[in-house]
Formats: sequence, C-alpha cells, structure tokens
Amino acid sequence: MPKRTRKRSYVAKIPEITLTPLIDTALTLLVIFMVTAPMVQNGIKVDLPHGNSKEVGNQQELVVTISKDEKIFFNSYPIEKEVLVKSVQKAMNQREDVPVYIKADEGLSYGKVIEVVDELKQAGVKFVAMSTRAA
Repeated sequence: MPKRTRKRSYVAKIPEITLTPLIDTALTLLVIFMVTAPMVQNGIKVDLPHGNSKEVGNQQELVVTISKDEKIFFNSYPIEKEVLVKSVQKAMNQREDVPVYIKADEGLSYGKVIEVVDELKQAGVKFVAMSTRAA
C-alpha cells in the first residue's frame, strides 16, 4: 500500500494593530493641552483696575490688551496701533453688535486708553467694554 503523505496547511495569521498605546498617548496629550491652554491665553501681564460689574458675553470675544509699556495686543497677539482698526473690523465680520473688550494696565495713563477706544469707535465698533478685576 502506498504511503500517503499529507500536506500540512498553514493558516496565515493576520497581524492586529493594538490601539491601547495610541489611545493612551492621545488622552495624555489631551490632558496636557487642557492644562496649558488657559496659561497660554493669559500670557500678557496686565494689572487690571478693580471694579464690581461683570460683562457677560455669549460669543467669541474680541479683546484689545494694552500693557504697562503701551504695547497693544489683539486677542493675545502683538499688533501695531495703525493695523489694530483693520484687524478688529475684519474679526467683527460685518456684525456691528460684537463687543470689543479693552484690558488696560492700571498704571497706564487714561489718555492712552481713550486714544485706542476713540479709534475703535471711529472704525464702527458700537460696544467697547472696559475689563476690570473683581474687587
């Protein structure tokens, strides 16, 4: 009787991609960004004057910050005084009811703040609010 030989068949295994390390890395980065985002947003050091009233906004805020050394920032980015009006108008997107908040250092002269407010008003900004810190 002839001897039967059997061929061995190998089933190829499909390699699996493990997602656990990827998910761990993504969640770790998410936590890091959540912790550092508020710190980056408040990176400009300004001593606001004291006040009791609060402004409540429900839309994207437009913030003009004037530091103690009279440098101007628009939404945390340094900007020249000559370009400020055009940048604010562009950010308003043809909506006149968007308030622009001014954060000016407490030690800054009143005249410098009024110059910026006056330029914004002449550019068509209807609502300019002065930011203060809680008393």
